[in-house]
Amino acid sequence: MWDPAVYRRYGAERSRPFFDLVARVGATSPRAVVDLGCGPGELTLSLAERWPGARLTGVDSSPEMIGKARAHGGPAHFELGDVRDYRPAADVDVLVTNATLQWVPGHQDLLARWAGELPAGAWLAMQVPGNFGAPSHRLLREVGRRYGLGDVLREAPVDDPADYAGLLTGAGCDVDAWETTYVHLLPSAGAEHPVLRWMEGTALRPVKAALDENAWESFRADLARELAGAYPAAGGYVAFPFRRVFVVARTALRSSDRE
Repeated sequence: MWDPAVYRRYGAERSRPFFDLVARVGATSPRAVVDLGCGPGELTLSLAERWPGARLTGVDSSPEMIGKARAHGGPAHFELGDVRDYRPAADVDVLVTNATLQWVPGHQDLLARWAGELPAGAWLAMQVPGNFGAPSHRLLREVGRRYGLGDVLREAPVDDPADYAGLLTGAGCDVDAWETTYVHLLPSAGAEHPVLRWMEGTALRPVKAALDENAWESFRADLARELAGAYPAAGGYVAFPFRRVFVVARTALRSSDRE
């Protein structure tokens, strides 16, 4: 179960990659814009400022997130759905998926399918975290193995930018692919380590779901000790480098559109 309040911790840091991604989309007046994995909806609604004339839709598999998104009101339509089942309508000129596909095994096949189903000249923009080799996630897997959670935690569910670029150029798209490492300076005040609090919003969700309450509290304490050693506080902050992978692809134009 997703908890919108926990996910919103460090909201400014989590939202920055979304804006960096969308800034590279060159659409000027798209007919319809879809945000797959829209979460609580604030970022989806920001797209109405960029493209006020577009029909705007957010899709998420979490009833809790969709409930929060719908409560905002505003110009977007929010619906419950699985991204694996999504098929773009004929007027979807921009398809965005931000920090979602890392949860979807085989998402590479989805990207290739969407590239083939989107209309000519449409934009497909995706961002996924690329920090699964970072100390935070290595320690998560190490502690998880002590609790018998080896099958729950993922080693490397995403590809490098060059791999995604090859996939989408092979599907006939023009592609812009890159990676960025953000160094988040998380305030260290408080009883809990800030990287632990960050991870509770996303990476620790399957762990919490797999453990009973006592085991979960024990796991949290063990991981917190490990994280404190890997990410020490200095000057009131903990530096938390976070790598992210971005791809913006445009489907091939028809010959009539080039004239």
